[in-house]
Amino acid sequence: MGEIAERYRRRADAFERKVAAVPADQWENQSPCAKWTARDVVEHVVTMHAVMLTPVARTLEPADDPLTAFQEARAAVEDVLDDPIAALTEVDTPTGPMTTERHIDEVVSDDLVVHGWDLARATGQDETMEPVDIDSLWAKAAAIPPELMTKYRTPGAFGEGIEVYGAEVPVPAEAPLQDRLLGLLGREP
Repeated sequence: MGEIAERYRRRADAFERKVAAVPADQWENQSPCAKWTARDVVEHVVTMHAVMLTPVARTLEPADDPLTAFQEARAAVEDVLDDPIAALTEVDTPTGPMTTERHIDEVVSDDLVVHGWDLARATGQDETMEPVDIDSLWAKAAAIPPELMTKYRTPGAFGEGIEVYGAEVPVPAEAPLQDRLLGLLGREP
């Protein structure tokens, strides 16, 4: 198993534990994302998994509950990552051509970390991110050119209803890196 697949599985394990821990009466709790409830966070993650599967001719079947929906989406993405032909298939993305596995790594795998925090915040769970993930996401976000960051912060720039990052939230320079990352991504730590 390659590094990308291992990273995805580790992050998916953490996200799945958070989804499984949501009490039934907390699915409608407001998330840090203004337009989303806790349920909406998981639906977004599942939808983005489906987006990753489309270029390699794979689809997801609808599921009745958030945990089952995520488990099925996760299994489908893991199947792609385990298939050398599908994983290495080049796909067009908003940031240019790349392999399917790299696209998964840069979108849904990274999303599992950030949206795992969103789900934890919405449902009162432990909000601590893995230090290795914080370092990785910080390096990636800090390297985004200003003109692309502006596009990421513009609602609808990547399609109707798509908003990648919210407006940056000011965070003190001496704050922990997790807080600075969350602020950069438009979240109130």
